[in-house]
Amino acid sequence: MITIRRLALFAATAAALASCGPQGGLDFSNFDPDLRRWGGGGLETAAAAARAQPRPAPDQRGVISYPGYQVAIARQGDTVATIAARLGLNAAELAQYNAIAANTVLNPGAVVALPRRVAAGAATAPVPSSTGQVSDPFAGQGVRQPAQSPAGTSAGAGAVTSTTLPAASQPRQHVVAAGETAWSIARKYNVSVGDLAQWNGLTPEMTLRTGQRLLIPVAGQARAGAAAVTAPGVGSPTPTPPSSAEPLPKERTQPAASPVNKPAGPDLGKTRTAASGNGKFRMPASGAIIRTYQKGKNDGIDIAAAPGSTVSAAGSGTVAAITRDTDQVPIIVIRHDGNLMTVYAGLQDVAVTKGQAVSAGTALGKTRSQGVVHFEVRNGFESVDPEKYLN
Repeated sequence: MITIRRLALFAATAAALASCGPQGGLDFSNFDPDLRRWGGGGLETAAAAARAQPRPAPDQRGVISYPGYQVAIARQGDTVATIAARLGLNAAELAQYNAIAANTVLNPGAVVALPRRVAAGAATAPVPSSTGQVSDPFAGQGVRQPAQSPAGTSAGAGAVTSTTLPAASQPRQHVVAAGETAWSIARKYNVSVGDLAQWNGLTPEMTLRTGQRLLIPVAGQARAGAAAVTAPGVGSPTPTPPSSAEPLPKERTQPAASPVNKPAGPDLGKTRTAASGNGKFRMPASGAIIRTYQKGKNDGIDIAAAPGSTVSAAGSGTVAAITRDTDQVPIIVIRHDGNLMTVYAGLQDVAVTKGQAVSAGTALGKTRSQGVVHFEVRNGFESVDPEKYLN
């Protein structure tokens, strides 16, 4: 999963920070070094659009055909190589198009985008999987079923029935970028994360990879219901107009000349705090903010940065402590003037040492492969919104 795990600083961090108090005039005796809370909350998609339609069933080869593209649905034990062999495609090309190794075993129901269309043809023999089992020709539909001949063909013909779905049912495709998660993508397209997982055959851990191609569920449409069946030669029943069952509501119109009650607008100049936008600090990494500050839930901001890019000091100060979380990932704390501290997590290859004086822009380390940098600003031992202090 493209996230940083919850951070937990050891007791040595508090001791290291407390040792800096007398020299810098800061009292760290009440400083809470536990940063685990920043990893929780803010990931719900309860306000997403209505539940999506079910993903269309694939044909006998495991292919779903849309007007603009085709995708293959992985069966039990499938790899990109077995899918390529089944469809007559080049395994290396298919693997590169989906940003995955050709021999990686896929999750059953996972989506593999095809770089070009494949025509319907004769059904191929089952391809042995990497686990030694024969791939289920009806995988992705929930239950193994006996082979059936397509309508209009003989049992021995083995022809593949492939139907191109209507344009209205074609979902959008999304290519996963560094730092994105299933939840952030679900929020971006206003769909539920459950529908996103079901449409793309994601694992329970919601694991994504950079460059992976996802189908965005067709959301906000009710599932098709059964139509009323009438006898042959009898017309369909006429629906009852709503107005025949209940009277129309009484209208109470206001004259056009009636005055409009306008509430007084707030004076933003009076409510603006002294710290808002004062530009004391610079962004520690080059990238977009993918998660904002929430007091008690995320005591900083998360920045999507290219793996291996430089993480630098947000302002001049002294390195107060360098510690590690439970996964041995470095965490750097810098003390600044004015009772302020900045905290940096999600980096590697630390380039500074404890007690070193740094200036704004001094390289602290490199972004990890997950591509997310966590950044906090603290006034004493209280967390504050970092965006109010950034240029």
